[in-house]
Amino acid sequence: MGKMKPHRIAVLQALFVVFLWATSWVFVKIGLADIPPITFAGLRYFTAFLMLAAVLVFSEAKHEIKQLSIKMWWRLILLGTLMYAATQGAVFVTLAYLPAVTTNLLMSFSAIGVATLSVFWLNEKPTWMQWGGILLAITGAMIYFLPVVIPQSQMIGVIAGLVGVTANVVSSVMGREINRAEAHHPLVVTVISMGAGSIILLLAGFGTEEPPTMTLQGWGIIIWLALVNTALAFTLWNHTLRTLTATESSVIGGTMMIWVPILAFLFIGESITGKEILGLIVTATGTLIVQLRKLPSRVKSSNT
Repeated sequence: MGKMKPHRIAVLQALFVVFLWATSWVFVKIGLADIPPITFAGLRYFTAFLMLAAVLVFSEAKHEIKQLSIKMWWRLILLGTLMYAATQGAVFVTLAYLPAVTTNLLMSFSAIGVATLSVFWLNEKPTWMQWGGILLAITGAMIYFLPVVIPQSQMIGVIAGLVGVTANVVSSVMGREINRAEAHHPLVVTVISMGAGSIILLLAGFGTEEPPTMTLQGWGIIIWLALVNTALAFTLWNHTLRTLTATESSVIGGTMMIWVPILAFLFIGESITGKEILGLIVTATGTLIVQLRKLPSRVKSSNT
């Protein structure tokens, strides 16, 4: 039973991170009224990078940086390019063109992509019950969101969303591969990858968008998102990847589709229908199946 505890803690930590990320969607929708999407994303993640870099300076983990090989540096830069520049940049653009619920639907399909890619990349094969839980979670998403009617004016958002899903799938599996080795402190992984990705975002934003007129509210949102929803959340998420498989992490991430509508209802006045509630229940059930199936297998392994 003692060996189960780290897994349970990692699950709870991951669920907490996902809740924080869900609140980000509300903050981002509010901030996009004044700040262009790519610049917004760049400011958020670069500010978070500076905060985490300051923490790293006073951490023993800083000594690991000198020990990183050139190959690992490039891997972390690539991870940051995919996880932050591509995935988060695409999400911000998608949110600028699409409603939060539609964006949420597109990103929910990452679970299937991660589970499939993990089989070939990480040799982490989901059980049949886990596949069933994943499919049930996706079915819940479909029940909740369909039918989705996307106007022509929102096609840029759809394309950006598909780019974000693809980048998210690859970065999720790559992040799991790096973190499960436990060769490097999560803070080191986060600082280097986020630094690379955020710099790319800032350069892209400054080069393609008009400079924003920053308000006190805008800066408040950026600082909160950077400190809590990014610096804290991504470091904790990288830590959970030491314990959770890529498929588990992806499905837990999928629970954001439960929180986003609730928060949208509470803070930006979006209503939830009976069909949507059914979709939330089905999605939550699918997520629970994946986690319940995983626990017995770990009990068995601990007894051998």
